[in-house]
This record gives sequence, structure tokens and C-alpha cells, in this order.
Amino acid sequence: MRIVLLTATAMCALATAAPAAPFSFDSTPGQLPKTVQPTAYTIDLALDVRAATFTGREDVAVTIRQPTDTIVLNQAGLAIAGASLDGKPLAVSEDQHAQTATLKLAAAAAAGPHALHVDYAGPIPQTPAGLYLDDYRAASDQAGGAAHRMVVTQFEVGDARRMFPGWDEPAFKATFTLNVTLPDDLAIRANMPEASRSPAGPGRVLVRFPASPTMSSYLLALVAGHMSAVQGHAGSTGLAVWAPTGEEETGRYALGAMTSVLPYYNDYFATAFPLPKLDALAIPGNYQAGAMENWGAMTFIDNALLYDPARSSPETQETVYLVVAHEMAHQWSGDLVTMGWWDGIWLNEGFATWMENKATDHFNPDWQVRPREHQDHERSMAFDATPSTHPMHYAIKNPDEAYTMFDLISYQKGSQVIRMIEDWLGPDDFRDGMRLYMRQHAYSNTTSDDLWAALATVSHKPVAMVASSFTDQPGIPLISTATACRDGATEVTLTQSRFTVHDPHPKPQVWQVPVEVQAVGGAPSDARQVVIVTDQPAHLRFTGCGEPIKVNADESGYFRTLYAAPALAALVDGYGSLGQADRANLLGDQYALFESGQQPMSSWLSLLGHLTDERSYTVWHDTIARIVQVDQRERGQPTREAWRSYTRGLLNPLLRRLGWTPKPGEPVLDTLLRPDVILTLGRLGDREVAVEAQARYAAYRQDPAALPPSLREPVLMIVGMHADHATWEQLRDAGLAASGTEEKLRYFAAMGAAHDPALIAGFVPFAGSGAIPNGRIDRMLQSAAEYSDAPERVWAAVLANQAPIRAHLTPWGQITLLPGIARNSNDPAIAQALLADPSASGSGGRIAAARAVDAIGSNQALSARMQAALSQWLSVHQG
Repeated sequence: MRIVLLTATAMCALATAAPAAPFSFDSTPGQLPKTVQPTAYTIDLALDVRAATFTGREDVAVTIRQPTDTIVLNQAGLAIAGASLDGKPLAVSEDQHAQTATLKLAAAAAAGPHALHVDYAGPIPQTPAGLYLDDYRAASDQAGGAAHRMVVTQFEVGDARRMFPGWDEPAFKATFTLNVTLPDDLAIRANMPEASRSPAGPGRVLVRFPASPTMSSYLLALVAGHMSAVQGHAGSTGLAVWAPTGEEETGRYALGAMTSVLPYYNDYFATAFPLPKLDALAIPGNYQAGAMENWGAMTFIDNALLYDPARSSPETQETVYLVVAHEMAHQWSGDLVTMGWWDGIWLNEGFATWMENKATDHFNPDWQVRPREHQDHERSMAFDATPSTHPMHYAIKNPDEAYTMFDLISYQKGSQVIRMIEDWLGPDDFRDGMRLYMRQHAYSNTTSDDLWAALATVSHKPVAMVASSFTDQPGIPLISTATACRDGATEVTLTQSRFTVHDPHPKPQVWQVPVEVQAVGGAPSDARQVVIVTDQPAHLRFTGCGEPIKVNADESGYFRTLYAAPALAALVDGYGSLGQADRANLLGDQYALFESGQQPMSSWLSLLGHLTDERSYTVWHDTIARIVQVDQRERGQPTREAWRSYTRGLLNPLLRRLGWTPKPGEPVLDTLLRPDVILTLGRLGDREVAVEAQARYAAYRQDPAALPPSLREPVLMIVGMHADHATWEQLRDAGLAASGTEEKLRYFAAMGAAHDPALIAGFVPFAGSGAIPNGRIDRMLQSAAEYSDAPERVWAAVLANQAPIRAHLTPWGQITLLPGIARNSNDPAIAQALLADPSASGSGGRIAAARAVDAIGSNQALSARMQAALSQWLSVHQG
């Protein structure tokens, strides 16, 4: 039974809340003037794939909203040959720095409909942003075979302007009609199915596509290459997974996911998918994002879409399902209904992350997705506790700043807050509110307030006040809990404050926090209650005394919990009677409270002793993540080896239970846990594990079938950590020869894990040589900073090789390159160097650098505190 309480103080506060601010085209932020609005584009492209150039012409139906002699639109790297409005020529000036073109009329045009024509040309680079080239060798090709060339688009955030001049902001929605001339041996896919094709000269074909629905420019898609598909349908919607020819059969697993998920979403949103087809397109290797929700033509890096049981790990299988479900959720939240400006990225990404988990859990219950969301909970809170966190809804001035919003706050915090709101409202009211939201705003734009209004209409609850306290201000509530036994009942008092880590000047804040409280083993009539905690204490009463009280039951809320000592002791004593989500939540909170200085480290360390019989993947995953985090912060400290010895003793019994070899019919979560345990023991310097990994690697080199796909990543990473020069070259050569992206990246990550300083120095220029796919260079270098155990060496080598590395990076990669490496260090000199680097001069670069500087400062401060705490604790508990 769920009892929902709302305090009188909360009711008063909610009643006086400021009115919502729904989407308005005129007031939504942006860089372009709103005097001219496009309604329909017809874009004709001629692609010269061999020369890596294209020419284009476009006709745009526009509405001039007030008389003007100036039209300003976006372009980046294009050469505009000429433009006209209603047949009258326009003077053209281009600003490549501002990424705009200004078209000047001889006299002001009247308000009303007009026809704009533009002729232009541009390059097709290999940097994965805009319209770009991807050269690859398919996994099915024979060794030494000729490379293939694919043409790909990736337009989010602001890169549609690299393919056509236009209004490249999400509020400027329009229809798009594409006509593309290209080599006739290439398959081509776009948002809509082909309408026709006709010869266009020797070896050339003109392919026409019908008009798309009204949508934002960043959702336009075009992919052409030597591709084939596996196809199916869900109702009247055609479904297809496209892959490099010869690899299409590895798309069947993703196709099965699409076939299940589409009807599920059609029903959930009560709005049928509106396009006639939905494609999922595998992009081999050179892809910056994990996937992109282009309407009707989703694109994925191939190892997030293609699954081959003979080569792919079980983790890849799960990733494929989750990512497919995520991008399909965007077909409604993001594509049909789109945030008005990039300050609402969380509305797209947080919702899609929540929905991917919901759908994946529905179809794969044995994966236990719901309790495993604890990982997202912890990752987002770790960032949200820092000084450089930001609200979910945050002012964004330009695309550079927007790139920094694709982070743990927009995705993971967004998802967790939505989950909390759904739990508070109940799943039926939440679903019905989403249905209303889709009906009200289809083919338009929204803000967060539009969503809260729809949910409030259905639920009759003050959704905006509760939800906006989480979306419009940064940080995490801390719910402090005290219990007392009076008159045969347990009285619980809840108060709130702000939880921070390494923040010298936190701003006091107040949230409206739905808090779910459970009396573990208590009377069923009132065992679980929900109350909104505001700036005043909230009081609950449970029948009987002596039962442990668990706040944030099932980890349903986005907050930390601080228990008074007696309440915490009761929970620790009753640890075995808690559900796995509550056990993980208790562990996570105790570690975080040590970081914040509100609990001794021993509160968390003592809980590790309860893991002897623990079998939950969720609990072990949290524990492993913390063990590694402590180990990284112990670098250079005299207590590190003692810590490693203790934690090896904790993990070795788990490895003995799991064994090295997957067992037929074992739980899927054991299959996922085994590689985590092996890799972690390898990182902790376990000699037996290292020897076993090297032996299995030697057998794998002779016979790839000797090593199950689930063990390839941990084995290769451990081999890489211990590699000498000859072994490192073996890994390099195997990575260069590998054709599949999943396999290739495994080898490159293993190279980057080398601890030998000479090999670290060699990996960085290798990464900048173009051998690693452009869209993965920054990630491989950041991985090297983490796994090499020497982030300062990686940092120094990257600084010495910045120019060749940056030549391969997208705008997104330019911003994240150095901060992603620096954040692994605890050296304040690196923090200063990062702030002084030219890459931190732009507004997006400054944001990313500030976050990394916070991480370095936190690493340094916690390292000193951990050394003292561990030295004392290990002296008593080790041996």
C-alpha cells in the first residue's frame, strides 16, 4: 500500500508558484533573427564522392514575418555562388566565424510568403560532423581488400549548416525534400523512402525523396554507401537495419528489438509513428556520437547496432537493445515534439534515457534494468555535487555551449528525475500525461513547462513546483533522517539541505522532494509512505518499533540520505533483508557522505564486510566502481598496496564463484559481472589474474574461438597493461588488421592501457595518425589516461601532439579532448595548464575546463583524506 502525503507548508508553496512559461517561437532563445521563417526546403545535391566535394541548390519557401531587407541564416564552410528572393538577386556576405550568411535585398520585402533560392558548394571532409566521408573496410571483406567510402550526415547540434544554408536552430521547423545525384553503385537512405530514381549521366543516378514531415534541421539525414539491409515491419511501418554489405545479417538482433519496441511506443504514446518507414543505419567506425535520432533514418556507430554472437560481447548485445530503444524513443520525444532551444536538451535526452530503460526492462526482465539504474543515479550525483554542475534547464548561447550539455545532467539526472516524477504520480497518470503532451505539441516545440502542464492536467497534482525545483536549479537534496519510538510507533522526521562535495561556497537551495520511506519488515498497512519534503520538517509514523527505516525505498528519488546513527545501525544490521536496489543505495550514499565529509570512510568500508554472500550485479557493480575510484585516488600513496591487497581478497572469492569460463544457462548478469571482476582484479595488480589473462591471450592468438567474446575485452586490457614493446606492437597490428569496429576498438583501448612510459608516449602520436577512427580518437585518449595509471604522462604526450590530433576532431571532440584527460589527474599544475590552453578560451571550452578543474581538485583533496582513513582502517581489518 502506498500512502502519499503532502505537508501543509508544501501545499502553500505550491499554490503560490509562478505560472508556467510554455514554448513561444518569438521568445525562445537562439542566435538568428526571427523576422524570416522557413516552411519548406527543396534541396538538390550533387555528390562527387571521389573528389570529396558537392554542389547544391535549394529553394526555400519562407514567411517574412515583418518587412525586412535582410535575411540571416546559417552556413559553415560553404561557398554561396548566388541567391535570389522571388527571382530578384540578393547581395551575399558570409561570416565563417559566426557560421552565418547575410542576404541583402535592394529594398525591404513585404511581410508574407516568399521564395528563396540559393546556389552553393562545399567540401565533404572526413571529420564526422555535417556531411562527411567515412572510409572503411567491411568486416566481411578479405584482408587487403579495397576500402569502401560512405557518405554520412551528423547534424546535431549545429552542423546541418555544413550541408545547406538554412535556419539551423530547432525552433525553425520546416519540411525537407531531398534530390540527390550520386554514383549509381551506392545505396542511399534518407528520412523518407525513395520516391524515384533516374539516370544522371555515366555511372550516376538521381534519387528523389518526398517531403519529410515538419521537423527541425538537425534531424535531416542522408547516408549513402555500399550497404544492404535486413527488413521487417511493425504494423504498416517498414523497418530495416542497414549495414555494410556482407554484414547485414548482424543487424537481425537490432531489427528484432525494433519490431518489439515500435508497437510498444505506439501504444505508450497513443500516437502512431507517423513516417512510412524507420531505418537504423550502421556507420562503420568514424562516428562521433553513439547514435542519432534522425527522424525515420536513425544512425549508429556500427558496434552499437550490429550484434554477432561469435564476435560481440554480451555487453554489446545489451547496449544494442538500449541504444535502439533510446533512439526510437526520440522519434516521439525530440522529433515529433522538439525542445525549443538547446537549453532544453535534457527534455530530449533525459526522457529518451528513461524510456530506453523502461522498454528494455519490459522486454528483457532478466536483465534487471530497473535496479541497475543505480549506476546512472550515482554517476549523475557524483557530477551534480560539484561546484561546476548546472541546472537541467540551463541558459545556452551557442552550439559550442550546447555540446557541453550532452552530459550526465541531461541524460542520467534527467532520466532519474523523470523516474521520480513517474513514481510520485503513478505510472498510469504519467503515461496519460505523456499522451496529452504528444497530442498537444505534435510537429511543434516545447519547454519543460509544457510537459509539466500536461502531467498536471491528468494527475491533478502540482507537478511544476516539484519538477521545476529539480530542473531549474542545480544540485542534489540531502534528506536527513531521525527516528524515535513513541507510544508503540516509529516516528520519522525528515529535513532537507544541499549535498555537495568539494564545494567551498554552495548556494543554499530548497527542493520539493518526493520521498518514499519504508519500514523494512513492518506492518503491511503502512509499510511504505510518500511525503513531499520542503524547507520544513516532514513527519511520518509507522506502526510498531524496532524495524529498520529505509528512506528512498527502491531508490525511487533523486537525493542523498543521511541517517542518524541509530537508524543507520539498524539498517546495517538488517542489510540482508533489504532489496538489491536498497542495498546498492545504502552503499552509494555512505561512500558519497564520506566524500562530502559528513560520514567517516569506515561507514562505507564496514558495509563491504556484508558482501560475502552478495550475488546482486547491481551491488557488486557499485562496489567495483568505488574500489577502482579509491585505487585511482591512492596513486602515489603508501597505503595503495594495502588497499589493493584487501580488495583483491574481497573480489577473488567472487571470481572463484563465477569462474573464468561462462557456464551454460548461467544468469545473464553473471555473464556481465565476470569481465568486470576480472578486469578490476587486473587493475588491482592481481598476479594470478594477469598470468591467466596472458595465457588466454596467447591461446586466442592461435585460435580466436579459444576466448569467449565476453572475456576478450578484460583479457586484452590486462595484456595491454602489462605489455612490453613486442606485445604492444602485436596489439597495434591486430587492431589495424581488424575490420569490425568493436574488435578494432578493443585492441586500441588495450594499447592505450599500457603502463610502460615509452608505450604511453608511443600511443598518443599513434592516436593522432588517423589509424583510430576520427570519431573515437578523443575517447581512446581519455581511456588511456584512465587505464594507463599515468594520466599525467598521457596529458604531456597529448600536449606535445595536439596539432595532428585536433586535425581529426569534430567541434565536440575539440572541446572535450583535454578536459577528458585532465580529470583523471590530481595534479593542480595540470588544472592550471588546462585553464591556460587556447582550447579553453571559447565559451564551451571554458565550461568543459572548469568541470575538469573541479574533478582534479576533488581528486587531490579526497586523496589526502583517504590515505589517513584507509591507513587506520586497514591496520585493524587486514590480515
